[in-house]
Amino acid sequence: MRSQMNKQPKLGGFRAALYVYAMVSLENMAFLANSVSLFTYFFGYMNFSLTKSANTLTNFLGTAYLLSLFGGYISETYLSRFKTSILFGCLEVVGYGILTAQAHFKQLRPSPCKDMTSNILNQCEKSSNSQVAMLFVGLYLLALGTSGTKSSTPGLGADQFDEKDPKEAAKLPSYFNFLLSSVTFGAIVGITFIVYANQNVGWDLAFAICTGAMGLGILILSMGNSVFRHNVPQGSPLVRIMQVFVVAIRNRNLPLPEKTEDLHEIHDQEANIHREILPKTDQFKFLDRAAIVRTTIQERSSVSTTKEPWRLCTVTQVEETKIIVRMLPIILSTIFMNTCLAQLQTFSVQQSTTMDPYVGSFKVPGPSLPVIPFLAMFFLVPIYEYIFVPLVRRYTGIPSGIRQLQRIGFGLVLSTISMIVGGIVETRRLRVAREQNMVDSPDPLPMTVFWLAYQYAIFGLADMFTMVGMLDFFYAETSSGMKSLGTAISWCSYAFGYYTSTVVVTIVNKVSGGWLASNNLNRDKLNYFYYLLAGLSAVNFGVYLLCASWYKYKNEGVKQMGSIQVFDENGMTQVTGL
Repeated sequence: MRSQMNKQPKLGGFRAALYVYAMVSLENMAFLANSVSLFTYFFGYMNFSLTKSANTLTNFLGTAYLLSLFGGYISETYLSRFKTSILFGCLEVVGYGILTAQAHFKQLRPSPCKDMTSNILNQCEKSSNSQVAMLFVGLYLLALGTSGTKSSTPGLGADQFDEKDPKEAAKLPSYFNFLLSSVTFGAIVGITFIVYANQNVGWDLAFAICTGAMGLGILILSMGNSVFRHNVPQGSPLVRIMQVFVVAIRNRNLPLPEKTEDLHEIHDQEANIHREILPKTDQFKFLDRAAIVRTTIQERSSVSTTKEPWRLCTVTQVEETKIIVRMLPIILSTIFMNTCLAQLQTFSVQQSTTMDPYVGSFKVPGPSLPVIPFLAMFFLVPIYEYIFVPLVRRYTGIPSGIRQLQRIGFGLVLSTISMIVGGIVETRRLRVAREQNMVDSPDPLPMTVFWLAYQYAIFGLADMFTMVGMLDFFYAETSSGMKSLGTAISWCSYAFGYYTSTVVVTIVNKVSGGWLASNNLNRDKLNYFYYLLAGLSAVNFGVYLLCASWYKYKNEGVKQMGSIQVFDENGMTQVTGL
């Protein structure tokens, strides 16, 4: 045992995590650059309408994030996180390659419009069915690929720090901080250089850069194979959750035993691997029926969960399911913030194309404006971690400064303010268009594009609080066997936010009589739409407050093989019984 432990430091650690940081940075450089600029490609090159361009982008992004559940399932059930990252990364390369070919060869896309006004007046050649099909094949191969890398690559980096070793476990928070910095650094490079390329050189070059970046990321990650600690697939937590519900329904008529000890559990002496044993809680008692041991002679022979997992579950398995059920209201109440985020990647980008893009003689690409929130995140994350948290900790006594749910709530408030500011800026832009008699003019308005920076900057702060808070919340609250699922769930909040955006835009157009239907922002009522989103965000925040006040943090003792972790009232951990 000791000799094996002496060999462990040769693997893992920050040296191995560097390869993950490189992959994450390059993958996000490509993906996020396209997230903010594909709207202009759909509208200006594929000749989609404004509404169709917005919905195509939000559907694509929603699918990419939602499929992270599938990528996580493949990683935990069949492949290691390393193999999943490589395989799905290759799918991203193929997707970018298809988009590169379509952007390069003119016969694979419709003839370009003479100017924006032509598309607004529906006077441009429409994309053929085959051209649209090729576009969607490339997009959704990209979505499938990114689902695997986003769900597996961060976990691969976390695997390099042994949670059973207190010294290595203490490095995990720093790992996640550097991971977020890698994401933002890649986003900054992509949103500036790649967006500049697609706006001023050509989309074929921009997509080719993305293809090369993903290929380089896969190569670098492969180089780290010899120093990685590889996880062994142990089955999907989604299946374990389904088993609990199935068995609980099957046992719905059985009485619950009075003693917890009469429910089924695999105890330390029966376990042949390190496992976390969760104590029984009183919430959702119906699910406890999944751990009832049937007393008939016929069924006593099949009580082993390894042989009959769909007939009997352990208390720990039931508690894992309860944790996810408790989290669902929190997840649902964060979705609408990502609906607001979708507007910054669609309509706000289109706003920028109608405004003065010049700073002196330099033309600022409109889709590059989202670099503002990423710059804010890049510089504020270390300030938050190393200055704000220690300062606030002195007053709250909480290791993280403030609770995760408080952090998420603060982000929701900032996102509401961002939508209000967006409505004010759009009201001013419309007034300038009317005063200058430029409502139907394709020329940019005499109003600098940096007016949009206010809403972007505020939302950047909101995203920093909410995204980091959600990652921290899911990682801290889920059991050791569901960490990857927690990461995937956080991405699903983004997915449903984008899908909700598509639904909201469609409903608003029908109910309002066409606030966003004229295909001309100077005639649309985008400011009303922003104010509506602000109002709905305020209502959503009220719902979130109710959900957050109902939620109880996982602060009970957690029994593990060889040790007992005791959580005090401040969330600090003491390990005894070693």
